[in-house]
Amino acid sequence: MQTANRQTIAVLDYGMGNLRSVSKALEHVAPDARVIVTDRRELIAAADRVVVPGQGAARDCMAALRRHALVETLREAYRDKPFLGICMGLQVLFAHSEENGGSDCLGLVPGEVRAFAEPLIEPPADAHHAGARLKVPHMGWNQVRQTPHPLWAGIDDGARFYFVHSYYVDPTDAALAIGRCHYGHDFTCAIARANVFACQFHPEKSAADGLRLLRNFTRWDGGAD
Repeated sequence: MQTANRQTIAVLDYGMGNLRSVSKALEHVAPDARVIVTDRRELIAAADRVVVPGQGAARDCMAALRRHALVETLREAYRDKPFLGICMGLQVLFAHSEENGGSDCLGLVPGEVRAFAEPLIEPPADAHHAGARLKVPHMGWNQVRQTPHPLWAGIDDGARFYFVHSYYVDPTDAALAIGRCHYGHDFTCAIARANVFACQFHPEKSAADGLRLLRNFTRWDGGAD
């Protein structure tokens, strides 16, 4: 809850994710904000904005959210306030993941979380060269092609962000895709709708452009313009 112009940013703690790096990055870009890492439902509900990080497997993520009794709290935050999902915090929003033979997720975003095919081959540049074999997980820096959105403000189209993942999201509604990346094939790496922005990459590990995205989020009113 915002008091005397000091906003509260809740980082959802369900036992999975790089919480310290995310919270420290938010404190850096919004020094006047109160950043809390919490699994307390009343604090999350009272916060001005919510960040959902996460690492690991979709099934484990869903089990952890249930164990911490945070499923409905996350759903409410998704509906009601500026919301940022990072890595698994993006994937868990979808209906279903192919991971571990198939796992149901929150179903807030229609679509699938799909595995990179193995072997993943980058097509050859011409007929005289063999295609390059790419490693899975996709790990390291890669360019992101943007669709205009307030969280991209001040960030060049094609800026590089840091990724660590073996699965990618495939939204049913292509209009949700607000960022795209190429690794063997094009895939959606960021989505947005109304008050929600969620990304596959890690802005907290993505140097100046990642910090700029986080700063933009702390100032975003949850609108598209």
